[in-house]
Amino acid sequence: MLCALLAWGSTAGFAQGGFPAILPWPTADKPTLKFTVGKLQQSGLYNGQTIFVSEVAVQNVSDQPVPKSVFTVFVNDKDGVRVGRALVRLPEIRAGQSEKAQMQFSTAGVPAGVALLNGRVVPLKVTSTPPGANLKIDGTAVGVTPRVAEFTVGMHNIDLSKEGYAPVSSPLEVTGDEVEGGGISFELGGMSNDTIQLRDGTMMVGDVISMSLASVVVRVDGKEQKYDRNQVKKIILVERVTTQSPITQTVPAKPH
Repeated sequence: MLCALLAWGSTAGFAQGGFPAILPWPTADKPTLKFTVGKLQQSGLYNGQTIFVSEVAVQNVSDQPVPKSVFTVFVNDKDGVRVGRALVRLPEIRAGQSEKAQMQFSTAGVPAGVALLNGRVVPLKVTSTPPGANLKIDGTAVGVTPRVAEFTVGMHNIDLSKEGYAPVSSPLEVTGDEVEGGGISFELGGMSNDTIQLRDGTMMVGDVISMSLASVVVRVDGKEQKYDRNQVKKIILVERVTTQSPITQTVPAKPH
């Protein structure tokens, strides 16, 4: 299976100084695929960055079929600094055959060359209980759960957060033989303390002692703090389970 040949952390090919650019994979001396990245075309602007698209022709120069896969292409400026990232999605390519794909990326820099990551991207479905949690992968927000996210082979860090629930952080290792259609799930625990958000963005976790139309008193780390009600933007109260001691009543003994 081709996936066993994939390695993480290096580039299989690099082309600098113009397009079209030719990238062999996995190595230049014994390539299995030959990527030809066509000239870049500007397709628009988004958040101050230029969007580029390019046609990519991929030829299978081996005598074995290459299964469906997703490759990462890094875009660099003239100094070799990475200024963009694109994904190239490929169907199965039979021996000696070629397929065409399109890549798109946005950048604030000037693209001058491309590098092909010697690995692939695996889509996995991330779910949570309850759903609707904010999902971050390696510190980058990618949406809310449930969400199909694309992971490169290697180690990643997953962060989930949802109002009223304790945040979850977990490492995730994606191996080269991971199959598409898989998924991972997380369960968010209930918060054990109240959450208070001030209008200046400050977040506190503690116990709300009292509230009025004029002020809010919060105990954080054993110390009570009082805030003007206008300083407070949001309060999330957790359910408290109270226990009541049984009531005992002494009944006078009856005379014999």
